[in-house]
Amino acid sequence: MNDLEVAAAQAYVRLLQTARSALVAPDRVPESWPLLDAPIAEVDAALDRAGLSGNEAHLFDLVTALYPRVPAGVDT
Repeated sequence: MNDLEVAAAQAYVRLLQTARSALVAPDRVPESWPLLDAPIAEVDAALDRAGLSGNEAHLFDLVTALYPRVPAGVDT
């Protein structure tokens, strides 16, 4: 796994964390959507730099390699 792949996987995980936080309160969902713009753009750029655009299977393999288990305290 090279540095660009690590950066892409980390950006994807940050997007997931931001999405979870932004969508946790259903009554505030529409006003929370703009909070996802920057993390989505970050992931798109990181995927492009790593050559992973359109290769979700490899991205998910990278994420699993970096984060093999769900951290304690994270509600799944």
